[in-house]
Parts: sequence; structure tokens; C-alpha cells
Amino acid sequence: MIIDAVRSPIGKKNGTLSHIRGDELSAQVVNALVERNAVDPAQIEDMQWGCVTQVDEQAWNIGRNVALTAGWPVTVAGTTVDRQCGSSMQTNFNAAAAVWSGQLDLVVSGGVEMMSRVPMGSNNGSMSPLVYEHYEIVMQGISAEEIAKQWNLTREELDRIGYESHLRAARAMDEGRFEKEIVPIELDVPAPDSGATLVRTRFAVDEAVRRETTLEKMAALQPAFIPDGVVTAGNSSQIVDGSAAVLVASEQKASELGLQPRARFLGFGIAGVDPHLMLHGNPDACERALAKAGVTWDDIDVIEVNEAFASVVAQFLADTGLQERYEAGDVNPNGGGISLGHPLGATGARITATLVSELERRQARHGLATMCIGFGQAIAAVIERV
Repeated sequence: MIIDAVRSPIGKKNGTLSHIRGDELSAQVVNALVERNAVDPAQIEDMQWGCVTQVDEQAWNIGRNVALTAGWPVTVAGTTVDRQCGSSMQTNFNAAAAVWSGQLDLVVSGGVEMMSRVPMGSNNGSMSPLVYEHYEIVMQGISAEEIAKQWNLTREELDRIGYESHLRAARAMDEGRFEKEIVPIELDVPAPDSGATLVRTRFAVDEAVRRETTLEKMAALQPAFIPDGVVTAGNSSQIVDGSAAVLVASEQKASELGLQPRARFLGFGIAGVDPHLMLHGNPDACERALAKAGVTWDDIDVIEVNEAFASVVAQFLADTGLQERYEAGDVNPNGGGISLGHPLGATGARITATLVSELERRQARHGLATMCIGFGQAIAAVIERV
């Protein structure tokens, strides 16, 4: 059972959240999660925490350190998971599987990525030469270009997806669609007039959305990865800071504690694909998740596909035949990684929180969230509102 799912507001690169550590940000998020559900943290058996760049402030098993930073009892265990962009969807999977198997009854799943403070790639290591004998490993932006080429996607198509993401996110903010999932964060921020003076600030609104953008502005951006390419900063996910968390419980524990579930996990799917092309596994992961859940695309009311790049979204829509559903607003109805940002280790839990809220807003039953993953993977989850 998904008892609740919350997130911090997402901070733009070097923005408001760049002034707080990831473990301290996460501690506020998980404390808000248990407080608003009147759960004693001592009841939590494990914290499954996603994080990609596990170095510096995000090192030393940040999952355990989040529980300690939050002031929870030492009995609350914690671990850190790295399935790259799908890390906190994997923690959802881990938590649900532990409950399904009867090994655990109350778990916090989630993640964090402070991309301003711990830069993406700062934990880079080496890869075996044996891998390069079989595959040409490239950066994700090159894979995004390869997908655009192989699926015959134009710059105009990708810019339109990017532009639509900002439009939808701005509308969602104006209509208060994120209010139930966002928990305000308290932090000290340097005063505008004096960097030496810190001002206690309540941060409660996503700040990466570009309300002023236009298709003309997006068309003027230069290719980000290759000359004459179609992938730009405007149709790629934004570098941001953020944290999100999901409270997962067995039905028995929920009843015992008097908790009111909002949804349930029905099934998950993971897929491995060519690590050169890398980002095109969403349809495969979705098919597996749908099969495990015993539903079809016709049963799914809302779909979240992580906007790592607009070419990933376009490829997903083409391969699943969901273009009309996207136009109708059933796919990424409230924007996504291009507008809100993609805080790597937190995004799986973030889109889970957004999906649950949107199902409730529509009074709809089934939702699906899916994410492509670096080095050729994808992960998807099907949930049901209860």
C-alpha cells in the first residue's frame, strides 16, 4: 500500500536548495511524511534511498544517514540504491517486494540528488575494457541524438515537447495540483544584498519552470551535444536539486496503525537494452509491468514518462502508440523533467507522488510511471488508487 508520497519543491541549479545538504533536505521530507500520517518513526523498519552520485555529501550510505539526520531511532535501518535515473523507482520496487514477500511491513522509499552541490559525474570511475569490446559507450546526450535519428524525430517535434512541458507545469502550479505532494522546506539562504547574512527561508514552490519560454526562444538554442544536432538544453531535463519519499506498508500494518492508503503498487517491470542507444527501454519495461499487474494500456488513466530528453518521450509515444493520449493530456499532464527538473536519485519517488495526486484529482483508478536509465535499462511501475 502507498500510504502517502511527498516531495520537496524542486530547486533550480545553484538556486534555493543549493544552500542545504542533501541529507538535511531529505530529513525534512521524511519527517514531514511521517508527521502528516501520525506515524512514529520507530515503527519504520527500513529506509530504501535512491542516490546516483554517491560521493562527498551523498556518500557513506546516505540512506542510513538520512534516518540519523532526521533524528529517528537507531533501530530504523537504511540503505542506498543506485539504478541511475531509476534509483528511487527501484527503491519503490524494493519496498513493495519486501512487503509482498512478508519480510517487512513498513518502509520508507525515496531518494535525493543535490546536483548543485554534488555535480553529476563527480563519482565517475573506470569501466572494464571488455565492455568496450562489445559496445560503444557514449554520454546520454549522444544516445538522445541517436534515438532522434533512428526514430526520425525533428528538432521542431522535440522543442514542442519541451515547450509543452513548461506550459503544463506552469498550469499545474497555478491550479495547485502539486500542493498535496510538496512539503515546504526551511533553510538559511544568503540575503540578496549581503552574502554574509543568512535569512531563514520557507521554500515551497518549484523554481525551475520557465514560464516565459516560447517556441521561438527554444528554436534559437544551439545543439548541446553535436553540431547540427536536435537535442538542446531546452528539450532536455534540467539539472536541479530535490528529494522525495513514499511510505509503503502492508495492508495488515496499515490497518494496525489506522493508516489510510492512497494507492497500491500492482506491478513493476525492468528492461535491459543496448547500452549505446541506452534510453529507449521504456516500452519494454512498461509491457512487463502491465503484464505483472494484469492490466493493459486501455486500463491506464494517467502515464508519467520521465522527460530525460524530449526524444525519449517522442520515442516512447511512437513505440506505444500513445501520441493521441499525450495530446489529450493523459501522458505527463503536469510537465516533467524538462520543466520541473530531473533530480536523478529522487525522480522515481517524485513522479510517484505526482502520479498519485493526479489520479486523485481525476478520481481515476490506474496509473503508470516509467523511466529510462543510463547504460541501457528502464523501469516502470503500475499503481492503483484506492
